[in-house]
Amino acid sequence: MRNVAIVGAGMTRFAKYQDRGLKELTNEAVSAALESAGVDKSGFEVAVVGNAAAGVITGQECVRAQVVLREMGIDKIPMVNTENACASSSTAFQVAWLYVASGLYDVALAVGVEKMFVDDKLKTMAAFSGAVDVEQIRELMSSLKPPSEKKAGTESGAGTKRSLFMDIYGAVARSHMERYGTTKEHYARIAVKNHNNGSLNPHAQYQERYTLEEILASPAVSEPLTRLMCSPIGDGAAAAVLMSEEKAKQFTTDPVMVRGSAIVSGADDRGEVGGETGRAAQRAFEMAGMTPRDVNVMEVHDATAPSELFIYEELGLCEEGEGGRLIEEGVTEIGGRLPVNTSGGLLAKGHPIGATGIAQIYEIWLQLHGKAGDRQVAGAKVGLTENGGGMIRGEAAATAVHILAK
Repeated sequence: MRNVAIVGAGMTRFAKYQDRGLKELTNEAVSAALESAGVDKSGFEVAVVGNAAAGVITGQECVRAQVVLREMGIDKIPMVNTENACASSSTAFQVAWLYVASGLYDVALAVGVEKMFVDDKLKTMAAFSGAVDVEQIRELMSSLKPPSEKKAGTESGAGTKRSLFMDIYGAVARSHMERYGTTKEHYARIAVKNHNNGSLNPHAQYQERYTLEEILASPAVSEPLTRLMCSPIGDGAAAAVLMSEEKAKQFTTDPVMVRGSAIVSGADDRGEVGGETGRAAQRAFEMAGMTPRDVNVMEVHDATAPSELFIYEELGLCEEGEGGRLIEEGVTEIGGRLPVNTSGGLLAKGHPIGATGIAQIYEIWLQLHGKAGDRQVAGAKVGLTENGGGMIRGEAAATAVHILAK
């Protein structure tokens, strides 16, 4: 396998774009990536586009890559479409990396794009509900009802008033609290951190800072989650230009290298502590010849604030049950020993699901180049992204981990 470099990257601001479609968002992100790479679009030899929900939201069920790229004059080359729920563009990135690493092509484009905001909220909720085993969905919604709805005897609001995934995350968060003594304040402190980081990121959907008290007092979603502990619905796109190491020398003397890349699926037997995330990370670290101690900055899948805490433990940053300690000690703050979600994460940067994976790549690419502005991690040389997609039997259906280094 050949060494692969990221020569350029770009993204749109994540937001609710009433009047912008998939084509326009893709054009903006790809154009930014091309400009940063100093490459012309005619140089692409293959393109891979990750998108999860266009079939439900816009009706574009098929040939999404060909549609969004043709509009900006990219045609003729092979194009591949990837769907892996929230991990759709992390998957696109790995496929593009494999094309170049294998020697089949020298220059590849990886894109993630999504529109989630539409007037008909039920369409958006249906897209999320399609990321689980739909044959078991009613049983799942019933089993995950938060205590307040069970006590009131009301129908579950999952899938109509809120994403089904908020009930899944809420149930896991309550279990962690009961088992380890984790508190609602631990989760809220992660939300404070990520919203603060997002306030420093011009691409973030939300750029407001909040106090611990404001996070806790925001409207309840699914106990113990409040609204400000949950990632928002939005639209956006992100793109990366990948090249073989030799080809990259024609365009840059300062490439970011892909050192490790792994995608795994969930399993009924989770095995040792860490489960699916741990397995993906182990594969990526083995490929990179590194350990978590080598990493300087991480972007992880904080679809809710508790999710980030769970990932601390699954990645081996601390022992199981000790995630709360990391946030108490400020370890994952900018300026801490291992900053996590400097972009603001999904909580503040936003979560247009098909765009999220490559948006994480973009943040690490900025950090390793020292171009992250006020949220820059001093001396960052190695970064990691972790991105999960879908849910089957209590575990993500797909999880991707990428390790990038200078």
